[in-house]
Amino acid sequence: MRPSGQIHGANDLERPAMKIKLKSFRVSEGEKVKLDQWPTRVKPYFKSKEHCHQVLAKHIAELSDEQHLLYAHDRYSLLIIFQAMDAAGKDSAIKHVMSGVNPQGCQVHSFKHPSIEELEHDFMWRAACRLPERGRIGIFNRSYYEEVLITRVHPEILRSQALPKELLEDKSIWRRRYRSINDFERHLHENGTRIIKFYLHLSKEEQRKRFLARLDEPEKNWKFSLADIEERKLWKRYIKAYEACLSATSTRESPWYVVPADDKENARLIISRVIVDTLRGLKMSFPKPVEQVKAELQSIRKLLAK
Repeated sequence: MRPSGQIHGANDLERPAMKIKLKSFRVSEGEKVKLDQWPTRVKPYFKSKEHCHQVLAKHIAELSDEQHLLYAHDRYSLLIIFQAMDAAGKDSAIKHVMSGVNPQGCQVHSFKHPSIEELEHDFMWRAACRLPERGRIGIFNRSYYEEVLITRVHPEILRSQALPKELLEDKSIWRRRYRSINDFERHLHENGTRIIKFYLHLSKEEQRKRFLARLDEPEKNWKFSLADIEERKLWKRYIKAYEACLSATSTRESPWYVVPADDKENARLIISRVIVDTLRGLKMSFPKPVEQVKAELQSIRKLLAK
């Protein structure tokens, strides 16, 4: 059952904070996604702004502990993917949720237009070059999923990729790309990389408000361009592309979470809870020293005691 999308009044914030039921935001494998049936706003998981900051701080502390364990255990890596429409809050979510993570164990990559070198390779190549090592967290701000989203909305981008003519004319090209993505993610999972995928679900009206805020606040002007308005005109086509993508590529091993993004603070709590719970589910432990190492440590202790 999907969470309620009801908008609330001030009295609602006085009730006790609810437990975040992550299953209601997760796309089941094989599920046919209709985004108009998924809320862009849900009841807040906090009683006040101050309480929200406290809950997020708790999640961040837990994430920091799990990251330390991930590095010490050295058997898994974590890849976190963010996809969304413009102004949905990807950058701010990464900034706030990952604020307590050790930067030495975390890499963030923002995927822009492909370079000439990248266009000379298959569409997964540039992402494969940036995967996190074991013991580390990798974050993709946009990702290889752009190749079944923006390229589907803008066919001219696909035509610029120097693909074989028969592939460009093949009507099953998107199904083939979904299959390539699923095979790639399955391969990563089987080799210790756990993948979490977040689609930040923003309403068109909330995007309008955030665009206006970017125009009204001088320090946010740099975030806005006329190209954003042109893309906004293609809203329905993007939603259709996202629905097809989420339906085809959410699997049990590498699920999509549709995160209500009209309330940024609530979205951050959901995202941070998903990440912490995923890491805890790995049941990691600190390595125990073997007898030889124990003997070496004892020798070091004796030397330091002199």
